[in-house]
Amino acid sequence: MTYDVEAIRRDFPIFERTVGEYPLVYLDSANTSQKPRQVVERMSAHYLQHNANVARAMHLLGAESTEAYEFARATVARFVGARSTREVVFTKNASEALNLAAHTLASRLGPGDEVVVSVMEHHSNIVPWQIACQRTGATLRWFDVTEDGHLDLEKAEREGLVNERTKVVSLTWVSNVLGTVNPIAEIAAQAHAVGALMVVDGAQGVPQRVTRVSDLGADLLVFTGHKLCGPTGIGVLWGRLDLLEELPPFMGGGEMIEIVRMEGSTYAPPPARFEAGTPPIAQAIGLASAMDYVSAVGMDAVAAHERELTAHMLAQLDRVTGIRILGPRDADRGGAVAFTLDGVHPHDVMQMLDSRGVAVRGGHHCARPLHERFGVQSSTRASSYLYTTTAEVDALAEALDYTRDFFAGKFSSGGSRARRERRRQLAGEDIR
Repeated sequence: MTYDVEAIRRDFPIFERTVGEYPLVYLDSANTSQKPRQVVERMSAHYLQHNANVARAMHLLGAESTEAYEFARATVARFVGARSTREVVFTKNASEALNLAAHTLASRLGPGDEVVVSVMEHHSNIVPWQIACQRTGATLRWFDVTEDGHLDLEKAEREGLVNERTKVVSLTWVSNVLGTVNPIAEIAAQAHAVGALMVVDGAQGVPQRVTRVSDLGADLLVFTGHKLCGPTGIGVLWGRLDLLEELPPFMGGGEMIEIVRMEGSTYAPPPARFEAGTPPIAQAIGLASAMDYVSAVGMDAVAAHERELTAHMLAQLDRVTGIRILGPRDADRGGAVAFTLDGVHPHDVMQMLDSRGVAVRGGHHCARPLHERFGVQSSTRASSYLYTTTAEVDALAEALDYTRDFFAGKFSSGGSRARRERRRQLAGEDIR
């Protein structure tokens, strides 16, 4: 079946917007994806027709809401290839899911134990493990990366990074900066060989690729809904049921207990043990709708479209003088492409592109250690998704040419005029 990106775009009303005189070119999907009308309408219908709390009220609305919430859990389980719906825990985002993993697994850590991450991780997969190690006396170690943006597996082997002291390895599946696709199954096998657990940050991988937790070799997998055409406020922790049953609670409150007495409490089995309080009900329903949407498109087709768009983006950026692309040139990589433009700060690049309707992200993308590794303070990142077109990528390259020439002073004969033009551009005014 031919991939009909224009038909897909018709499901996203936001693409009817303009930015000043320019059509909106949204290339910030690694930050958050846009939402199809089907997801918004499904959540609206829940609030307008079925709204009630779950697992508490015995009336009709309560039963309908609970049924929809648990149906969403079943949808997520199918989407990632879980063996049981009890392996799916809803959180408010991927960061909370990673904190849940680090906090509960810390019960297994002590002095002399080691946790392994990588220098390419999002801060959400570094800071929780730093806290866990500080609490327990364990040591945090990490994979370095090569100059072309891959995990430095040879260096890790020479240094014995994963060893008999390793208790947890926690890695991103797909880098949110470099687009690198890490060999998770291979590293998971190394971790399991020494008795360690494998935690996978799938925030960038799950929205773009067919996901089967058994193929990854993961013990825990986290991801978020808002990068998968779903709403904000919903994340997922998938875990092997036998492991979840062994882990202590993350937060205390309603619905995560069996019996509460003043002398002490006993806890509910997973997943309720990890879902204290009123959960993100409408958000879970919206996530399930988003999964239905991308599944109807076909995750294989989404992945193929991402590969095509990313290859086109790399080729177009290579034609822009002064560009340095961070990360690999692999045919199979994620849709995020980070780069620097000689002589122009990424925040200025971002603002100039925005003045021409092109939305990208500038900064360190919650990955400061990785930027330090490559000797840059920050970068600009463009990222595509299932609704992105080659014409939008072309618009990015044209806007970058304009930005480079603007800061090179090619559009004025004096510095003061250049500054005035820049202020007008950033204000969205038309320069004749």
